[in-house]
Amino acid sequence: MRKITIDDVAALAEVSIKTVSRVINREPNVRKTTRQKVLEAARQLDYWPNVAARGLAGKNSYLIGLVYDNPSPSYLANLQTGVLETCRESGYGMVLYSLDSQKSNLIAQTDELIIQSRVSGLILTPPLSDNMELVQHLVAQNFAHALVSPPAFGETKFDGPVIMLDDRLAVFEMTNYLIKAGHRRIGFIKGHPQHSAGLRRFIGYCDALNAAGLAVDDQIIAQGYYSFDSGLSATQKILSANPRPTALFSTNDDMAAAAMHTALDMGLKVPDDLSVVGFDDTPLSRYIWPPMTTVRQPIRDMGHKAAEKLITYIHEPKKGQQIVMPFELKIRSSSAPLI
Repeated sequence: MRKITIDDVAALAEVSIKTVSRVINREPNVRKTTRQKVLEAARQLDYWPNVAARGLAGKNSYLIGLVYDNPSPSYLANLQTGVLETCRESGYGMVLYSLDSQKSNLIAQTDELIIQSRVSGLILTPPLSDNMELVQHLVAQNFAHALVSPPAFGETKFDGPVIMLDDRLAVFEMTNYLIKAGHRRIGFIKGHPQHSAGLRRFIGYCDALNAAGLAVDDQIIAQGYYSFDSGLSATQKILSANPRPTALFSTNDDMAAAAMHTALDMGLKVPDDLSVVGFDDTPLSRYIWPPMTTVRQPIRDMGHKAAEKLITYIHEPKKGQQIVMPFELKIRSSSAPLI
């Protein structure tokens, strides 16, 4: 079978080879309709240029790196899917790399990754995006990067694109939903202490309780680390309180699933004896029984947007891009009004 070339794409799109090249290389000043024609022709012909060969021909390697240190596999899988889809559409490749945010040589690890993989930009996920020393190092090196859920949103200005959710408001609204359902003792599993989003979620919970005139009770609050196992131990602590809470809010779905598991082990029915809600709307929240009430964080779309903005930034650096993604309360069978 004959190999599809750039000439074939140009012929099908009825444009010049130079125009196809400009579209594939994400160069500016190409009409949107022309760009769409070229991309559609490339899709029809299943034409995708060789990323490695293009990288050797110039400074841009046409690779971006997605770096993580997150204990939730479902979060990473969703984010990675969004990044990969955008990379494919843009003619880029993606390198997935784990960095240990606790190591003293984190910056050296990052520099080694950049040098060895020859990536043209990095997407930092929490807690790496929370590490201001690392972020400022990338700024000082003038290295393109996008941040997912960094700290101090609205107060700190970053060079690269920032993609995030209003975690505080999302948790406020979900906690308020539980309060309106009649719950007055609502347990809370905190997010990982190294993730600034976890702190924002806890503040949102406290905001909702305070607005309703309810006390913030440390007996029904426990530290989690976004892992299933940490959710087990946190739930055991919360459900040992007297009186026991009638609802439990976990700051991610993995820990919420652990809460439901623990409640079952203790002979409690969800939601009859305990309403459980989570955060993220991962596939797990829909597959577990009963289906989980949760805050939908559009993780896959956040991956799309982070990759899209980073690739644009690589070609046309534009500082101060801060994008707040929408959230949605997904009310399912794991929560119910207090009877």
